Amino acid sequence: MGGVRMRAGRAARAGAAAAVCALGVATAIFVPAALDDQGDGGGSGRGEGSGVQPRAARTTAATTAEKCVRPEASLRPSSASGPAIQRIKNRKVDGHRLGKLIAGVDQNSYRWGYRDPATGDLTGFDIELVRAIAKDIFGDPDAVIYRAIPTSQRVKALQQGKVDIVVRTMTINCDRLKDVAFSTAYFKAGQQVLVPKGSSVTGYNSSLRGKRVCTAQGSTAEAELDKEKDGAEDLGAIKVDPVPNQLDCLVRLQLGQVDAVITDNALAAGQAAQDPSVKLVGKPFTEEFYGVAMNKSDEDLVRRVNKVLEAYRSGGDNSPWMRAYRKWLAEDLGRTEENPAAPAPAYKD
Repeated sequence: MGGVRMRAGRAARAGAAAAVCALGVATAIFVPAALDDQGDGGGSGRGEGSGVQPRAARTTAATTAEKCVRPEASLRPSSASGPAIQRIKNRKVDGHRLGKLIAGVDQNSYRWGYRDPATGDLTGFDIELVRAIAKDIFGDPDAVIYRAIPTSQRVKALQQGKVDIVVRTMTINCDRLKDVAFSTAYFKAGQQVLVPKGSSVTGYNSSLRGKRVCTAQGSTAEAELDKEKDGAEDLGAIKVDPVPNQLDCLVRLQLGQVDAVITDNALAAGQAAQDPSVKLVGKPFTEEFYGVAMNKSDEDLVRRVNKVLEAYRSGGDNSPWMRAYRKWLAEDLGRTEENPAAPAPAYKD
């Protein structure tokens, strides 16, 4: 049970997945040296003139937790350019204006944020939204520097000022609102179980008893497994050490090192489409909303992004949101989404 079980063909598929990861690392787009990281244990590494500094949150975690009833409710949209927008527009590196939005994204989530093998360019549903935000702020959808960040580092990247926004299939919830701010929701998803075809697992239920389950560190799936009621212990599942990125779970599943993966169904559908040896089972057992995450002090940026999202949803079947959905997600999610649509915005002010 402790060894690596490999069936015919699985090693090849795992190698292919590893190759995708390697491509992403080799061709990653990094910010100029003045903005480079110094590692998790050191300082932020930002030069005095970089214009990117860690920003303290204005609202205490306790206050946010007390008020959190409908986490997907955000600030009303506005086109005003406040201090956050001005900071982004006027940011300088080595004495020169950067003129770009810095976005934290994924580069290994098929259909959402991944590198086109033919061009090496980042592309996907989340990337389309980043481009729309950059166009609104700078008038140019290409005015973006992408920073590939693991699931577990999304909040830290915002708190330390390493990115302006995170658009990375990030679920809005009360716990995260203690640390970051969110836009209105741009997608609805749910947690589901991904297993090899032929598995005896039927969903997020007692069929997971004795099964090794993988999740990404800092994900909502990990939070579900850690719950006292209906968590891994309650179901009798074996929660293995979480991995930095959700794709790492797929590789472990392909290698036979785990028996099931718990993740967002929107991500898992794309993985099942890539690898015919795996399948989604059961029904989604949560309802979650993805939002654009930002630093808690950047209220004007939150409102500006919400303005972009209002336009992004508008236009019915020909809205930018629907065009992006048809381009990136319809092929994989069409079997489970009968009437796809962007979530209606909710506001708290």
